[in-house]
Amino acid sequence: MTAGKLDPITLTVIQGGLQQVCNEMDLAFVRSAFSPVISEALDRSDGIYHKDNGELIAQGELGLPVFVGTMQFGTRCVIERAKDIQEGDVYIVNDPYLGGTHLMDVRFVKPFFYEGELFAWLANTGHWPDTGGSVPGGFSANATEVEQEGLRLPPVKLYKAGEMDEEILSIVLSNIRIADQRIGDIKAQAAALSTGEKRFTELIDRYGKQTVNSAIQELRSRAAQQMRAKIKEIPDGLYQGKAFVDSDGVIDEPLCIDMKVRKQDTELYFDMSGSSPPCLGPMNSVIATTKSSVYLAIKHIFPDVPINAGTFDPLHIKEPEGTFLYAKYPRPVSGCAAEVSQRIAEAVFSALVQAIPQQLFAAPAGTSGNLCVGGYDPIRERNYVMYVISGGGYGGNAATDGLSNGCSTIGISKTTPVEVMEQFYPVLFEEYSLHEGSGGAGKSRGGFGVNYKIKLRRGNAKVSMVMDHGRFGPQGVLGGKDGGVNKVQIEHNGHTYIPPHLSKDQNIHVQAGDTIRVSTPGGGGYESALQRIPELVRKDVQRGYYTIRQAQDLFGVVLTSDGVVDDNATKKLRGH
Repeated sequence: MTAGKLDPITLTVIQGGLQQVCNEMDLAFVRSAFSPVISEALDRSDGIYHKDNGELIAQGELGLPVFVGTMQFGTRCVIERAKDIQEGDVYIVNDPYLGGTHLMDVRFVKPFFYEGELFAWLANTGHWPDTGGSVPGGFSANATEVEQEGLRLPPVKLYKAGEMDEEILSIVLSNIRIADQRIGDIKAQAAALSTGEKRFTELIDRYGKQTVNSAIQELRSRAAQQMRAKIKEIPDGLYQGKAFVDSDGVIDEPLCIDMKVRKQDTELYFDMSGSSPPCLGPMNSVIATTKSSVYLAIKHIFPDVPINAGTFDPLHIKEPEGTFLYAKYPRPVSGCAAEVSQRIAEAVFSALVQAIPQQLFAAPAGTSGNLCVGGYDPIRERNYVMYVISGGGYGGNAATDGLSNGCSTIGISKTTPVEVMEQFYPVLFEEYSLHEGSGGAGKSRGGFGVNYKIKLRRGNAKVSMVMDHGRFGPQGVLGGKDGGVNKVQIEHNGHTYIPPHLSKDQNIHVQAGDTIRVSTPGGGGYESALQRIPELVRKDVQRGYYTIRQAQDLFGVVLTSDGVVDDNATKKLRGH
């Protein structure tokens, strides 16, 4: 059967079948992983990739969007280096410069054979809690070379013809912390690919190789057509936006992402060559992550376009060589996937909101808020590495206020339930609340970030963090105000410590009784706050989101002492 003979129903069913294969891999991975960062926070992804070039065929709906691009680049690198491929082989790789992100994102890549012939590749990525390096968890805020961030693996066969290579495994486990717990994640990651193998085989059995191949080609072509149709609606022109990273963790100066987007007919051209040069610290971005960040930004704008390699055909990215967005060995990169990627997306939003304001929004919180606490639990007599990934506010848009405590721009990862973290680690969450006042003022205000406070219950530990938006709040657009900034405060032995770089630091020593308090950013405001309906401002004040003073200063709304809008005073203040 050729692509031209595929009826719409069969095509749709196969599309759903490919999606289901990936979704079942996601679920198998999540349900069997040992680490809460995978099983609870959902920091992982699974997909199917082309047998010759690694192009994306399908990806699980439960996977992180930032991995959409990087995994196809990473799979291509494996294909280029793979030798003597057999059924049951599984490659392990985390090298950022070979289509990766940072070292903690470990990819498994498996050739998929059907009736003895290579048909496709299956791959997944899971964020490991630790891969060695100078700080527990790998987020070394002060690293100046990639070796300080952890163990770097080129593509090597961890499984050969279905059998795990114990020598490769021993090398990996000998170079990471809490190695005894990693075997569970390793087997979960491999088992997810086996699940995909079984389900994909069943799909091809049902429809035949030719029909499935024809469907894959047709779906790729249709995704490209749909994306081009969306792009065509954008007015032709050159649009420019900027976004800023607080600092690189070493030199306390901001890094600029200078984004130029040119729209011509059905194509978009992205130029970031005017961005800051490579930095000393870990906020460099490898090219795979840089490109993937642009892809996910456009997918945020046009969410109904299906995801496969064709989706990205109309997106042309000039490789930003000579900038911090094209990291080359040995530049450190631990902050690229979690933070820089979100600044790149923010720069795309900032540029295109000028062209299609009704379809876009003010900047979201745009930080994963990576906080890592690593130490020794004297009661359980074991080491631990605890990750906290936190939400923040979304930006306002033409129709609504921004969502509060939403997940990061790059994914669907969620905060691990505090009850789970308190069960696994020697900590107590003393506070978890809205970061009131953090939503940027606007006709549609930004959503709010969160506050949380962690108390170390026993033992000693080291605290490290690679976050962002500590210096600059998420951007407001079209006259809206910026959202509130990220804040970190550590109480140690009766003294208050605030990181010099505000959102980045490492190896901060804490002991039992010490606390760590984090406030995440709110989203930016959309259009002038003086256009916001006074009644909405009153309700926000009533809920405790803003004070009466903030209502007046930010929104130009005057409230009486009992919380009633003073219409005359409000009109006068707003200049009506």
